[in-house]
Amino acid sequence: MGQTMKNIVLDVLPFLLIGDLIVPFLLAPTYRGYDHLTQVMSVLGNSKAPLHILYNIWLIMLGIGILLCDFKLYSVIAETSSSIAIMLFVIMGIYAIGACILSGFFPVEETKELKTISAKIHGYGSVIGFMLLIFAPLLIGLYFFKISNGFLGISSLICFAFSLLFFAFFVMADKLEHQGSVIAFEGLWQRSSLLCMYLPVIALCITINHYSF
Repeated sequence: MGQTMKNIVLDVLPFLLIGDLIVPFLLAPTYRGYDHLTQVMSVLGNSKAPLHILYNIWLIMLGIGILLCDFKLYSVIAETSSSIAIMLFVIMGIYAIGACILSGFFPVEETKELKTISAKIHGYGSVIGFMLLIFAPLLIGLYFFKISNGFLGISSLICFAFSLLFFAFFVMADKLEHQGSVIAFEGLWQRSSLLCMYLPVIALCITINHYSF
């Protein structure tokens, strides 16, 4: 029964992470003027977006889902490496709470200016969670090497390198000197960085379930 529950929980996480990248494309058509290339996903949660309530509910559900899966991942990874299990548990937990749950309860404004308490909580929570999640592919890569899966280990490290690169572009995107250039595509770099962070987690869930049969 416990084994079956583990499989079910970890089967859900890949769909949640994929959904996090897809949901904005489903909601954006109702928000006139929204641009996926230049605007971050959380803008869809501001009060001027027609379906902002749905997006904020999604963020809360995503965070809760990640937290539940986080405990399952910890119990499995700890059997191989307690240090990797603890660090990954903390990283994913903070991301789930800061970048998802708190961001859902405290939506951002249309711009990145932190003028309200809600925007400040959202901004700081997202930044901290986002920056920590960058290191998830690195830890997962090390775990894959420990279980002798070199291909996924190298793939995860490549994702880690690209997530760093895309995050750097994301940070530089709103600088005046980069306006009008491809670096100004803040939304693109956010999504690309998240994709590189999510892929190793998805591979981890699939691998764990495969070896548990």
